Amino acid sequence: MAQRLALIFFVEHFKLASLEYKSEQQWNFQADSRLFKLASEAYRLKFAYLFEPYAAVHTSAIEPLPHQISAVYQELLPRLPLHYVLADDPGAGKTIMTGLFIKELLLRGSLERCLIVSPGSLAEQWQEELASKFNLNFEILTNEKIQNCSSNIFDSLNFCIARLDQLARNSALQNMLSQAKRWDLIVCDEAHKMAATVFGKKIYRTGRFKLGQLLRTLATNFLLLTATPHNGKNEDFQLFMSLVDPDRFEGANHGLNAKKAPDVSDLMRRLVKEKLLKFDGTPLFPERVAHTVQYNLSRAEASLYEHVTEYVRCEFNRAEKLNDQCKNRVGFALTILQRRLASSPEAIYQSLSRRRQRLEEQLQECLLERCALNAAAGEKIVDDYDDELSAADLDDFEDNLSCSVSAARSAQELEAEIASLCRLEEEAKKLVYSGTDSKWAALSDLLQDKTDIFSTTNGQQEKLIIFTEHRDTLNYLQRKITNLIGNTDSVAIIAGGMSRSERRRAEERFKQEEQVYILLATDAAGEGINLQRAHLMINYDLPWNPNRLEQRFGRIHRIGQSKVCHLWNLVAIQTREGQVFERLLAKLEEEKAALGGQVFDILGKINFDNKSLRQLLIEAIRQNDSAIENCWHTIIDNSLATEKLQKIIQEQALTEDILATEQVYAIKKDLERAKIRQLQPYFIEAFFLQAFAQLKGRFRVVGNQAERGRYEILHVPSEIYNYARQSSKSLARHYKRICFASELVNIPNQVQADLVNLEHPLLQAVVGLSCQQWQKELADGAILVDRHDESENIKLLTCLENTIVNDGQNIDDSATVLAKKFDFIEIDREGNVGKAGAAPYLDYAEPSVIEKALIIDYIKTQAWLHDDLAKRAKEYALQEIAPQLLLEVEQQREPMFKKIKREVEKRLNQEIRYYDSESVKLAQDAKNGKANADSKLRYAEEQMQLLQARKEKRLQELVREAALSFAPPIIVSGALVVSQGLLYKLNGYAEAKPLVAHNKKQIEPLAMQAVINIEKSLGNLPKDVSAAKCGYDIESEIVASSKNGKSLRFIEVKGRASGAATVTVSKNEILTGLNKPEEFILAIVEVDGNKTKTVYLKRPFVQAPDISATSINYNIDDLLRYAEIVYQD
Repeated sequence: MAQRLALIFFVEHFKLASLEYKSEQQWNFQADSRLFKLASEAYRLKFAYLFEPYAAVHTSAIEPLPHQISAVYQELLPRLPLHYVLADDPGAGKTIMTGLFIKELLLRGSLERCLIVSPGSLAEQWQEELASKFNLNFEILTNEKIQNCSSNIFDSLNFCIARLDQLARNSALQNMLSQAKRWDLIVCDEAHKMAATVFGKKIYRTGRFKLGQLLRTLATNFLLLTATPHNGKNEDFQLFMSLVDPDRFEGANHGLNAKKAPDVSDLMRRLVKEKLLKFDGTPLFPERVAHTVQYNLSRAEASLYEHVTEYVRCEFNRAEKLNDQCKNRVGFALTILQRRLASSPEAIYQSLSRRRQRLEEQLQECLLERCALNAAAGEKIVDDYDDELSAADLDDFEDNLSCSVSAARSAQELEAEIASLCRLEEEAKKLVYSGTDSKWAALSDLLQDKTDIFSTTNGQQEKLIIFTEHRDTLNYLQRKITNLIGNTDSVAIIAGGMSRSERRRAEERFKQEEQVYILLATDAAGEGINLQRAHLMINYDLPWNPNRLEQRFGRIHRIGQSKVCHLWNLVAIQTREGQVFERLLAKLEEEKAALGGQVFDILGKINFDNKSLRQLLIEAIRQNDSAIENCWHTIIDNSLATEKLQKIIQEQALTEDILATEQVYAIKKDLERAKIRQLQPYFIEAFFLQAFAQLKGRFRVVGNQAERGRYEILHVPSEIYNYARQSSKSLARHYKRICFASELVNIPNQVQADLVNLEHPLLQAVVGLSCQQWQKELADGAILVDRHDESENIKLLTCLENTIVNDGQNIDDSATVLAKKFDFIEIDREGNVGKAGAAPYLDYAEPSVIEKALIIDYIKTQAWLHDDLAKRAKEYALQEIAPQLLLEVEQQREPMFKKIKREVEKRLNQEIRYYDSESVKLAQDAKNGKANADSKLRYAEEQMQLLQARKEKRLQELVREAALSFAPPIIVSGALVVSQGLLYKLNGYAEAKPLVAHNKKQIEPLAMQAVINIEKSLGNLPKDVSAAKCGYDIESEIVASSKNGKSLRFIEVKGRASGAATVTVSKNEILTGLNKPEEFILAIVEVDGNKTKTVYLKRPFVQAPDISATSINYNIDDLLRYAEIVYQD
């Protein structure tokens, strides 16, 4: 990871011939030195991502976690062009990772068009999070936009969010997608919904799956997001993975090992939440604890339960005589009724009433029109239909199904069923009016148990979420709870049928208002809402789909949750389904010791003797004897045996991804290094103010103390304004306030400021125009002066651009750039070459007119300066820089391509062998005169030929994609750096004046060694990084802070002769120190012979140097007076 600070992998397409700054002419060093420095800094900001590897992090309103950083910077970016599945557990923050990825691509110039496809209920959440956290403005595709657009709507929406089913169910929109401009990135959220299924030898491809197949072909980069990529069937998983690479995964039912999940470690990252860590190495997620609350039914409740259950059982038996499709619909209608029976007396009463009324309507229609009764007709319903529907639509769907579907096949049968419903409705009505409700009594006891739920140290009630499955029960609980606590304002509600804004208002009330401490919710709150403000939850109803149970717990067990999460499950022990749940929850609690919190993550993956939980519950209800009860007890116990659960966990892992503690610490250290070297705010501010003024822009410093660091842009000149318009960016002519530090955007009682950062169009326009206007300065070369070098040195400073490409991979024969690197190098008169740091020109001064004339005359006498120094620089690049860059790219890509080649050959060869074997059988069948054998034989032979051609084509593509070369190095700029000592000599001084401490060559090594010894004595691990010229000399790992994640501190060493009164600090060093003031140390070492005296100063710098300054001379006594002394010997 550390190596990627200097090397960033990315992909962009362009003709090599169009690269800038390719002049081979020798420099004349006549360029304006000030403009040369501005152009160099503009060039650095234009390619900021190469100098600041975490630019997206530093320009976003987020505090990313280790696994989020590793996903974007270690998994996604190095794999461009990308076809990948990000499959971390729920609550890991995949939206954050995606936003960070999009932001990085934008900053690198590799993204102009992005499409996000999400479930309908999450579209607004995606839009809000990308805008608020990343300042990314996406438009949601709506019918109104489509109707108002006279052309292809997708060509007019470069940053678009589309709802999954809006696309999957609309062939016209899919045609428009196919004809639209190519997308740079398509992201599919909840991608497991794009499912296909294998039954026997037949593949059933859903409309969503077909949409996924289409989307894969329309984007350069294709990213799938899901927390549940594997549904327990390896054949289905392989079909899902074919969305990423069809050559490798299609044809799962032809000869592949269906008992073993394929190796997808190069195409998927999956981390489970129990393994995720904070930067200090501690678990990211707290413990989860589940409690079972058992309650007994009253005599009246038990009677109603038995009568309704008997009705359900009888109707199930009648449904057995129907065809499969009708039987399926009746079964689901009856299970809905049974679940509402368990929910509340109110829910079953309302459901029975609605069902009776609807069946009476059907009976009247049948009698009046004398038509055949077909109440169960309709499409077949899949077992996991409530995964397919949004929770907001689920209530309406189930209401309609439970009321209108019957197993009756005649008017007489329907009349009999209606009579049964009338009796049940009357019994339920009496129970409701009696006020008897044992389940509510159990909840009421919980709510009034101050020791468990509402204990608090601040006098505030603990916040609690209560989940129910049905709106009738929710309305009932709202009345009961508000009566209990005596305050209607204390209860918030989120349910299906509420608009997004209504749900958001309820969510915000619950999270922000102290008096609102109970949230009543149906599963509409289980989708896209983060409720980690609470850590307590009650399942008033237990869902028959265990995925819903996972989703509910996931609302509070999310990033940001700091407390142990408690869940109470209410179970009626006298009911058949209650007994199943009680046994299931008890067994899960037993296994928790062996498996930890991961038992909650695999509930939806457990099968019970090849049955789903729903099917097991139905069997328990339909079979009414103790032998059957013992049977399903055994099934539950066997299904939840430790070894079986461990096997499921292993299978669900799919990859061996883990983020170890040392990896987390390495990421933290990389972030700290990047933070201290970041361009925002100080480097960007210094550049912008100089360049904007040079381009004839006018601004003023805001004078009042409250707004220190803010500016007013008085006038944006036409040249900048028009440049932005040419780039499709809009600018204002005047900005009331701008700033460069995020904390200055909003100041109480002051105008909000624009934050000018790398993505702000004003800065982008100034950077782009600077590169354009002052390109000649870079090509001509300039003279710079090192005011702190007392020797008589003169050296050439040049910037080299090195690029690794994959030639001719694209349709237009352009090169795909796989890696790019910029290096500033210095060449002295002896021909020695060395690296000069990230922005060395900032520390060099501009010569005066007289100094420049002296140097120009001096150059004429220096034969070595008239050699082909550009050639020497390129030779160094080809010998030292490019090979290392090529090696790093090869090491990254070669294993990936070898694995793809191996897996593609394996899969396609198996398919070819399958059809070859079929051909032999069919040829014999044809010979024997079997019907249709000839046509089947021709089909098998055609398939074999197509697969062979497909394999050859893909293998040729892989060879081309794996071929690497480095483009000729490009000389970006050149400058002659003259020492102050040489200038004194050229001015006629007998000897150079001492500019810094006496005997500098002796003092500096002694000072460095003194600080290294101090760090070691403190138990730290110091590293000399002075050769990298990164703004500090020593990077020291503070081992003593390992409990907090092994922090770094950065030490700039200044060796002074004994008695010296001042110390000189360069602009680079000052701005670096201001970037991370708590971790930056200025170590002043007084050297007297072989003796040293050292003092460490924290926060030695108060503000950035003046715009034109290259260094500041500080009085040591002043520094000691105002800085914090953290060490002194």
